[in-house]
Amino acid sequence: MSRNTEQEARNKALVLKAFDTLFNRRDYAAAAEYWSPHYIQHSAHISPGREGLFELVENTPPTMRYENALVVAEDDYVMLHGRFSGLGQSAAWVVVDIVRVENGRLAEHWDVVQDEATKAQSKSGHPMFGRSFPS
Repeated sequence: MSRNTEQEARNKALVLKAFDTLFNRRDYAAAAEYWSPHYIQHSAHISPGREGLFELVENTPPTMRYENALVVAEDDYVMLHGRFSGLGQSAAWVVVDIVRVENGRLAEHWDVVQDEATKAQSKSGHPMFGRSFPS
């Protein structure tokens, strides 16, 4: 295994652990160790910095959960394909998150967010996340 591939594997594990810690466990003290204090937020849905991200999570229903379906890494970038459910909205969000890792911490973030389509709404006939449509 090349050094780059080893680092990419570490970055993938780091980002998955960070997402679980913040979004599912809501352990803000532990999450602060994963997100850089100089975190740059590019999402149109989230206020600046890790403080904006943590505030967003604090204001979501306790039923919110993050599930991951795919994680890909290249150099210092990790891309996740995931679902945020339990948001108290009519549809879960299917999200692609792109994170830049620097010095073992999440340093920068971009995302693309879509409401999850039901089978009746899907023109392709295929689910957006996983192997089945939401019930």
